[in-house]
Amino acid sequence: MPFSSTSGLTPDAPLRDWKAPPRPMRRTLVGRYCRLEPVDPDRHAAPLFSALAQDTSGAVWAHLPYGPFASADAYAQWLQTVCGGDDPLFFAIVDAASNRAVGIASYLRITPQAGSIEIGHLLFSPQLQRHTAATEAVYLLMRQAFTLGYRRLEWKCDTRNLASRRAAARLGFRFEGVFRQAAVVKGHNRDTAWFSVIDAEWPALDAAFRLWLAPENFDAAGRQHQRLSALTAAVATSTAA
Repeated sequence: MPFSSTSGLTPDAPLRDWKAPPRPMRRTLVGRYCRLEPVDPDRHAAPLFSALAQDTSGAVWAHLPYGPFASADAYAQWLQTVCGGDDPLFFAIVDAASNRAVGIASYLRITPQAGSIEIGHLLFSPQLQRHTAATEAVYLLMRQAFTLGYRRLEWKCDTRNLASRRAAARLGFRFEGVFRQAAVVKGHNRDTAWFSVIDAEWPALDAAFRLWLAPENFDAAGRQHQRLSALTAAVATSTAA
C-alpha cells in the first residue's frame, strides 16, 4: 500500500483516500543485523531463556507485568499461552551473526479501523542491549506498520522506565503525555508515558534510520559516525507544526 499522509488535517476533515490497513501477518522480517521471527516456543524458548538469564539482576523484567521465570520450561509454557494469537503478535529477535534468539518484541493494541498500532513487550537480553540489531529490530516493526498503511504507531512505558523513555525519543517517537495511575504492575502503581509516530513523519524518519543503519555509518570497530538521536531530532525539528 503506498504511503499516504493523513496528518495536517482539521479534526473533522474526511479521509477520502484512506482505507483501514490489514493486520500484520505472522511472517519473518529480515534486516541486515537481525531478523524477527514469529515466536515458536519449541525453537525460541531455550535460547531466549539462556540469553535473558545473563541479566543476573533481573532488571530486564522490572517494568513488565510478567517474569522472571524460574526455568526454561516455565518460560516455554508461558510463551505457549501468550504467543499463539495475533494481538499481541510476538516476534523473537534473532541475531544475524550468531543465529540465536536474543530478545522479544511485539505488536499490540492493533486497531486497523483507526489505523493505530503499538510496539511493546520489548525484552532485550544483555547480548542485544545497545547493539545495532536492537535498533534495527524496532525499525523493522516501524517500517512494516507504515508500509501496511497504519496512520499512528504508539510506544508506551512506565514513567519510571527512563531507559524506555530515552529509547522512544532516540527512535523518533514524540512524547504525548502521561496517563496517571494507569495500571498496577507487580504491586506498584504505573503512570504510563505515551509516545507516537504518525504517517506524515515516517518518510523522513525512514531515511534517518536507513542512513544510520548503513554499513558506512560504522567504522571498523563498530563505532557510529552519525548518532541516530541527532538524525531523528533533525526530523522532529523539520516536521514540527
